Amino acid sequence: MTNNEKKILVTGGAGFIGSNFILTAIADGHTVLNLDVLTYAGNLESLKSVEANARYRFVHADIADKLVVAALLNESQPDAIVNFAAESHVDRSIDGPAAFIQTNVVGTLNLLECARDYWRGLEGAVKDNFRFLHVSTDEVYGSLGETGAFTEQTPFAPNSPYSASKAASDHLVRAFHHTYGLPVLTTNCSNNYGPHQFPEKLIPLVIQKALTGQPLPIYGDGKNIRDWLYVTDHCTAISRVLEAGRVGETYNVGGDAERENIAVVNAICSVLDIKRPRSDGKSYSAQMTFVKDRPGHDRRYAIDAKKICKELAWQPTVSFEQGIELTIQWYLDHQDWVQHVLDGSYRLERIGQGESA
Repeated sequence: MTNNEKKILVTGGAGFIGSNFILTAIADGHTVLNLDVLTYAGNLESLKSVEANARYRFVHADIADKLVVAALLNESQPDAIVNFAAESHVDRSIDGPAAFIQTNVVGTLNLLECARDYWRGLEGAVKDNFRFLHVSTDEVYGSLGETGAFTEQTPFAPNSPYSASKAASDHLVRAFHHTYGLPVLTTNCSNNYGPHQFPEKLIPLVIQKALTGQPLPIYGDGKNIRDWLYVTDHCTAISRVLEAGRVGETYNVGGDAERENIAVVNAICSVLDIKRPRSDGKSYSAQMTFVKDRPGHDRRYAIDAKKICKELAWQPTVSFEQGIELTIQWYLDHQDWVQHVLDGSYRLERIGQGESA
């Protein structure tokens, strides 16, 4: 292992962003231990290409299980922890907030305590170079008006049980740095999209509903605005923060691609009209329908990513137009994957709009 190669404990690595990060990390030469409890959104099929790799290992466990986490840290001796483990769907948090508190708050607290105890036992350069990177969301900042963007100094104002639970976890990460000296890093990202995303979030949900001839429901007037970030761009940002981020700092990560929800749905329909035309010759946009808005639906998110761009020389490389075409093509080519994750686990009843990581 070279100086640049790390042993990384990834939590929540069977999820959407986590699995994409693991694929990137393995390709970059790192060794990865994937700890995941495998909720409905966790799917090891996303990691099938690396499951036999000697530098990859999966452990089925909960980050809230202190004995397991502590034992894994002592056994694997990681150079870094990257925490993706989270319940992340706003609609589900409205229906059942307790699960979000358990994973996002209690689970993160347990992970931090185990990381602190493990880090305290390290020595020399190994201790100096250890990092705990916490992956969070722009939703902790609340809702914006027509102008402006979230910076790292924007006060937290979460408006859903999901965002409140993530805000709490962010505060805990900050507190463990200032209280115990744990070398932490935090990233707050905008809405991710791309391959392997569970089809409850807006983009994969609309793709799947369109292909199966179902209505494409749009909350309210469809003018809620999100900044869209292609998942591989997010993964390179996390890698840069892990490699060169300043300890104790937060970095906002955005795709510089603000779009109204209705514009996103129209873009999906336009690409599908070309790639997989309907048999009746009509546009998929004919399936669009407006439904009652979600309670407490934030109007607009936008990320100011100047800090990570300036300090760490990171930039998003995939435009929204490129990313949406790549994403649609992936789902067209992997309908077997979609069927696998949906079988017995989730019916397309929810409208996945407005969620971040």
